[in-house]
Amino acid sequence: MGRGTLRIYLGAAPGVGKTYAMLSEAHRRVERGTDCVVAFVEHHARPRTEVLLHGLEQVRRSEISYRGAVFTEMDVDAVLERAPAVALVDELAHTNVPGSRNAKRWQDVEELLKAGIDVISTVNIQHLESLGDVVESITGVRQRETVPDEVVRRADQIELVDMSPQALRRRMAHGNIYQPDKMDAALSNYFRPGNLTALRELALLWTADRVDEYLQQYRGEHNIRTTWQARERIVVGLTGGPEGRTLIRRASRMAAKGSGSEILAVYIARSDGLTAASPKELAVQRTLVEDLGGTFHHVIGDDIPAALLEFARGVNATQIVLGSSRRKTWQYIYGPGVGATVARESGPDLDVHIVTHEEVAKGRGLPIARGARLGRARILWGWLVGVVGPVLLAVVLRSMEDAPGLANDVLLFLFLTVAAALLGGLRPALASAAAGSLLLNYWFTPPTHTLTVQDPENLVAIVIFFAVAVAVSSVVDLAARRTHQAARLRAESEILSFLAGSVLRGETALDALLERVRETFAMESVALLERSSDVEPWTCAGSVGPAPVSRPDDADVDMPVGDNLALALSGRVLPAEDRRVLGAFAAQAAVVLDRQRLVGEAEEARRLAEGNRIRTALLAAVSHDLRTPLAAIKAAVSSLRSDDVAWSDEDEAELLEGIEDGADRLDHLVGNLLDMSRLQTGTVTPLIREIDLDEVVPMALGGVPEGSVDLDVPETLPMVAVDPGLLERVVANIVENAVKYNPGREPVAVAASALGGRVELRVVDRGRGVPDEAKDRIFEPFQRYGDAPRGAGVGLGLAVSRGFAEAMGGTLDAEDTPGGGLTMVLTLAAAPGGGRADPELPARVTS
Repeated sequence: MGRGTLRIYLGAAPGVGKTYAMLSEAHRRVERGTDCVVAFVEHHARPRTEVLLHGLEQVRRSEISYRGAVFTEMDVDAVLERAPAVALVDELAHTNVPGSRNAKRWQDVEELLKAGIDVISTVNIQHLESLGDVVESITGVRQRETVPDEVVRRADQIELVDMSPQALRRRMAHGNIYQPDKMDAALSNYFRPGNLTALRELALLWTADRVDEYLQQYRGEHNIRTTWQARERIVVGLTGGPEGRTLIRRASRMAAKGSGSEILAVYIARSDGLTAASPKELAVQRTLVEDLGGTFHHVIGDDIPAALLEFARGVNATQIVLGSSRRKTWQYIYGPGVGATVARESGPDLDVHIVTHEEVAKGRGLPIARGARLGRARILWGWLVGVVGPVLLAVVLRSMEDAPGLANDVLLFLFLTVAAALLGGLRPALASAAAGSLLLNYWFTPPTHTLTVQDPENLVAIVIFFAVAVAVSSVVDLAARRTHQAARLRAESEILSFLAGSVLRGETALDALLERVRETFAMESVALLERSSDVEPWTCAGSVGPAPVSRPDDADVDMPVGDNLALALSGRVLPAEDRRVLGAFAAQAAVVLDRQRLVGEAEEARRLAEGNRIRTALLAAVSHDLRTPLAAIKAAVSSLRSDDVAWSDEDEAELLEGIEDGADRLDHLVGNLLDMSRLQTGTVTPLIREIDLDEVVPMALGGVPEGSVDLDVPETLPMVAVDPGLLERVVANIVENAVKYNPGREPVAVAASALGGRVELRVVDRGRGVPDEAKDRIFEPFQRYGDAPRGAGVGLGLAVSRGFAEAMGGTLDAEDTPGGGLTMVLTLAAAPGGGRADPELPARVTS
C-alpha cells in the first residue's frame, strides 16, 4: 500500500475559514462517493462550522485524564481500524495532552499517511516553526504550538485560505469567531489591523515560495532548462540624461502588467570620477523610481555594457530597458553603442527593450574627462592611425600603376595626421607627421629609396607638409582640449547650481548630500568629521558607504572646512582639478550640518515657548478653576462661623462635607498643576524598579466608586520596570477619566496583557468616544473634550498621565473601543528577565 497524500489549508490567522473550507471539501468528496470521515475537527462553538459537521461520519475520540481533568484527542488506532480513504484532521500544529500516543498531532497524521490514508488538515502561518520569532515580533505573542516547516512543505497540496484584515475583523465583530466576552480583547490585541496585514503578507510570501518550489520540481522532472519568467524583474539602464524619466515610466507600465514585478534602476559611472551625467537629473530620476515603488542602484564600471549585464544577472532580472542612443550618426565610428552591445550579449533568457524618446540622435554630448585626457580606446586608435596608417597608405600608393602625384600624396598623408589628432591628440599626430614626411621622402620624392631630396621644390613641399601637419595637429588638439574643459566646466556649474538650489530649498538631509558626493566622485565612503578644538579628537557627524574613516589623515582625500570640520573620502586619490567641486560640496555639508543644529535649537525654542504658554494657562487656571473650590470652602466656613444662625447637626455635617470635597478637589487640581510644571521643566526623575502590575493597579482604583470597574490583571504577567508612584498616578487618572465619561450600563474594563517585551494595560469605556482628529489633542494640557462641565478640572489629567508614562519609557495612546467608546492603551516595558509564567496545560485552541 502506497503512502497517502496530504492536503493542507493554510491561513494567516484564526477565523479566516480553514476548517470551513476543509469541511466543504469533505462534503464534495462524499457526494462523489469518496469514503471520507472526520478524524478530529473542533468547531469552537462556531455555528456555521458546526452545521457543516452534520452529515459527515465522525470517528470516536480517545479520552485522556490529566491532572484531574478529562481531555479528548484524536484516536489514531480507531482511525486506522476504520481505514477510510480520506481523514479530516484539524489543527495540524496542536500539542497532544501528555499520555497521548504521540506528542504532536502532525506525528499522528504521519502515521495515517504511512497507512495509505489521505489526510486533509489545517494550519495557520504563525504555527510554522521557522516563523516563530517573526510572528512574536509582530504580534507580541510567542506561539508555543508549532509544526516543522518540512512537514508542511512535504504536503502534496497547499491551498491558501485568504481574507482581508477588514473582513476578518467584521466577521469577529459579528460573533462568528469568538464569544462576545472575548471579542473586544481579541480585536484590541491579536486581531489588530496591522497584525493581520503582516500575517497575511507572511502567508502570501510563504505560499509564493512554495509555488516556486513546485515549479522548479516540475521543470526538473521534465528536463526544462530555459528560464520561465514567472516573476518579472525589470532593470532600467540610466545614463543621467533627460530620457531617463521616459524609460522609468515605460518600465513602470511594463511592471504593472504582471503581478509581483520589480523595477531596478541602475546608473553605471566610470571609475574616473565626474561623468557626463547630470547630478540634478539623477536625483530627480532616483526620486521618480522610488515613488513608483522601484529601487535605485549606483554601480561603478568602466565597461558599461558588461557592468549592466553583470548587474542584471546578479539580481536575476528578466528584462532590461534601455533608451535609443542619443549619438549622432558619425559618432558610431567609436563603436556600436551600449544598447546594441547589451542586446547582442544578453543571451536568450534576458530580454532587452530599446525605447524611443525625444532625445534620439540629438547628440549625447562630449564626455567629461579630467584635464585633457582622452579615453584609452581613443588614444589607441590615434596611435594606430598616426603610425600604422602612413605605412599602409604608402604601401597602397606604391602598388598603384598611375601614381596620383606628389601633391596629392602630401594631402593624403596630411589627412591621416589630422585624423590622428582628432582621435588621439597631439602626440599621435606628431608621430604621424614625422612618419609621413619620412615616407614621402623615401618612397615618393626623387631620388626614391633615399633620404636625399634632389629638387629644392620637393624639399620645400615636405617641410611645408611637416609644418602644416604640426600646426593643424596643435590646433585640433587645442580645440579638443578646450571642448573637454568647457564640458567639464558645464558639469561643474550644473553641480554648483544644484548645490545652490538645495540651499535655497532648505534641504537638511546630510546623508543624502554625502551620498551625492560619493556618487559624483565614485568613492567607496564619505564622512564629515568635526572636532571642538585642535587638541580634541575627531568625531563623525555623518557618513555613507562601508568603513568610513575616523580621521582626515586616514582618508585618500580630505577637504578641510574651517579649522574644525573636514570632509574625508576613501576609495582613490582625486586630481587637483576636482578639489574645486569637492570644496563646494564640503561647504554645503557644513551649511547642512549647521542648519540641522539650528533646527534643533529652534525646536528647543519652541519647547520653551510652549512652556511659557503653559505657565500663562496655569495663571488662567489659578484665577478661575481654583477659585471655584476655594469659594465653596470659604462659603461653608463662613456659614459655620456665623453666630446668628443655629445649624443642626445634619446641616453642619453637610457643610463640613462640602469643605472636605472642595479641599479634595483643590488638592487634586494643585497636584496636577505641580505635576505638569515638573514635566515642563524636565524635573521628573522616575525611580525605576521591577514590580508586578497587580500590586499597583488595585491601589490606583481607590478613588472610583465600587463596582464601576471590572479588573482583569493576570498573575502570570511579567514584571514591569516602572516607578510605582508615577504608575499609580497614571492609572488613577485614566481610570477616573474613563469612569467619568462611561454611561454606566457596563463597568469600565481594565485588562492587562503581555505582548513580546512589553506589557499593555487597556482601560475600556463605553462612552461617546473621541473622533480620530481629536485623539492627540485630548493629551494636550488644558484641553477638555466635548461637553465637559465647568469645574470638572482644568484638563491636565491625561496630559500628566502621558508625561509620566513617557518619563518611565512607556506610551499612552487612545483607540476606539469596538462597538463604541474609548480605549486608553498604556504600554510599559517588561522587566529584563521577567519571564511569563508557563501555563500548566498546553494551549487547547490553535486556530
